[in-house]
Amino acid sequence: MEKPLSLSRRFFKGHGHGNDYLVFEEGCGWSVDASAVLAVCDRWRGPGGDGIVALLAGEGPFNQRRKEDPFRLRMFNPDGSEFERSGNGLRILGSYLYSRGRVREGAPFPVEVGGDVVQMEILGRGGPGSVDVAVEMGQARFGMAAVGGRPDALEEDRFLPGPEGERLDLQPVSVGNPHCVVFRERLEEEDLLRLGPFLTGHPVFPNGTNVQLAFPSGEGAVRILIWERGVGRTASSGTSACAVASACVERGAMNPGRIKVMMEGGDFWVTVNEDRSVRLEGPVSPVMEGELTVEFQKGLF
Repeated sequence: MEKPLSLSRRFFKGHGHGNDYLVFEEGCGWSVDASAVLAVCDRWRGPGGDGIVALLAGEGPFNQRRKEDPFRLRMFNPDGSEFERSGNGLRILGSYLYSRGRVREGAPFPVEVGGDVVQMEILGRGGPGSVDVAVEMGQARFGMAAVGGRPDALEEDRFLPGPEGERLDLQPVSVGNPHCVVFRERLEEEDLLRLGPFLTGHPVFPNGTNVQLAFPSGEGAVRILIWERGVGRTASSGTSACAVASACVERGAMNPGRIKVMMEGGDFWVTVNEDRSVRLEGPVSPVMEGELTVEFQKGLF
């Protein structure tokens, strides 16, 4: 069990194609629990965000940090639950460190999250007001065992009856967190609203799962719709992009290499290698810096 965590009042907010996270550093401002995270992520009564990235102590500007030492993180969904990792959350954290001069462009640096260490890199300035950030997400793993699902649940290791009895073609994928990619012949909003909640809470996934509807739309490109565990419908997700690109290669729908993943919020580039190791690249847009008021902080206890 993780030790109790307190975070400072100051925060940094950024987004990757509309998927936004708040970065807080470990400090003595407020204690993290489900209700406090829920309040901070509230878009009407708090700063608002799709989650929180907590940068743990030991990485402050007054510490002597060796370049091989990883920045250590914890991540929280807006419903208060802690989760393994977020591609956008990681990249937003990268843009925060870059803005503080704690990492440099073109110099890879390690980050520890969810028990794994991943390599990140600031690629440079992107479009107006954005920074391109890459994450080496490690090797994708496939099958129900990889996502903590029931190993005997799928027919022919790929099919599951849908909410209306239809046959859903699934590819479970782990890229450090669990995903269920559903291959479709077309993408429909009503299908996402129907299948997202159905699959993320399905008993064959005891720990829940993120859900993507995927339609390979051409050579080296795939369109997706996303339903995130603990969040719901979202226009962008870095790990979802990685999961879908990996699933396309694993199924033989695409060759290994650089794949364009097209989401409602924008496009990511995902490189899937022969060994199924994955690299995510895309822009981060810093939005704001701020500080929780003393009055708001008192309401978190």
